[in-house]
Amino acid sequence: MEVVEKQFTDRAAGRPPATGPGLSPHLRARIERDFRERYEKEWGKRFVTHGRPPGPDAVRLDGNDYLAITGHPDIVNAQIGALRDQRDFVVQSGVFQLEGSAHARLEEALAAYVGKETALLCQSGYTANLGLIQVVADPQTPVYVDSLAHMSLWEGVRAAGAPAHAFRHNDPEHLERMAARHGAGLVIVDSVYSTTGALCPLEGMVEAAERHGCMILVDESHSLGTHGPEGRGLCAELGLSDRVHFITASLAKAFAGRAGFFTMPGELRPYLMCHSYPSIFSSCLLPQEVAGLRATLEVVRRSDAARAALKRNTTRLRSALAALGYPIQHGSEQILSLEAGPEADTLALRDALEDRGVFGAVFCAPATSRNRSMVRLTLNAGLTDAELSHVEAVAAEVAPLVKPWDWAIGRRTRARD
Repeated sequence: MEVVEKQFTDRAAGRPPATGPGLSPHLRARIERDFRERYEKEWGKRFVTHGRPPGPDAVRLDGNDYLAITGHPDIVNAQIGALRDQRDFVVQSGVFQLEGSAHARLEEALAAYVGKETALLCQSGYTANLGLIQVVADPQTPVYVDSLAHMSLWEGVRAAGAPAHAFRHNDPEHLERMAARHGAGLVIVDSVYSTTGALCPLEGMVEAAERHGCMILVDESHSLGTHGPEGRGLCAELGLSDRVHFITASLAKAFAGRAGFFTMPGELRPYLMCHSYPSIFSSCLLPQEVAGLRATLEVVRRSDAARAALKRNTTRLRSALAALGYPIQHGSEQILSLEAGPEADTLALRDALEDRGVFGAVFCAPATSRNRSMVRLTLNAGLTDAELSHVEAVAAEVAPLVKPWDWAIGRRTRARD
């Protein structure tokens, strides 16, 4: 058994047999119990997210650069300039960045962009959510979380030690009933949900929170840059920015960078900087990252044409896939979820698409429920008519093979209708 376990671990990691100390029996037992059958039988002994390498003619729908700004000369030149002129930079925690620094100026610009008082830069959207919720909630704060909220939001609640109350996805009435039962606390929603592309009924959520004396946090990771005037996000588009307590966002989506941020009232900032562990115990962004993101903000502001192109591409491909029988009606935005269900079926779908030059991203547990895995297709403004036509043709060719009309999500939707 021990030799078999060791071979399994080495094979799973794609490395030659280890020569150092082995894993503990307890950890090996966990791998055996929780993972081996999944890896060997459902995944076919290859890691679930690793398909074939995309070729030069592949249509890539597996990234998050919604506005297709990667490589924009203004961004690249800003990064190069910062790399050439950073002799005085010291790598340190972000809490040491002084007022007036490039880091602080970017925080001010991001806060003003989304219409809030102040913001804090973080290394990722994940650490932004974790670091904010850890501070604004505690064991006496009931937290109401949309059932499809991003994992980083749930982890923030857990870090705070707060009682978590899940409410039905995009259901303000269920939120109201939960808040009436458990009292004033914190409401957490995504503006656009990362696995389905569903748009949050944000006005109803804000009104429900207000009626029950709750603060509300909106994760705008998948709407910042793509929605609202100058891409300011869904809160700005709906005129709700001044009624939302906290806005968080990853800057690895439409901003195509490696960072995140959250906003807060100014009165909270000193307290938060002493109690938010990801902010205290993580190094700040590097000068070229800060400079690149500052330039990206200006590029995003003036990208109305790209936002319009993204909307056209989304409308076109959603209409085409729905007409072919793919059950995608639960979403409306630039993220399309092909929820095949069981992981083996999702991998078969992924392989069929990749064999024909269309590359999405596999999402499975823990990113989804155990039997609700999917191939996620994310659209961008740079897709050409030829590329969209190719995706449509591949979807039509694959449909009789994978039978999307028989997927469980399609059956559930028809039953509700």
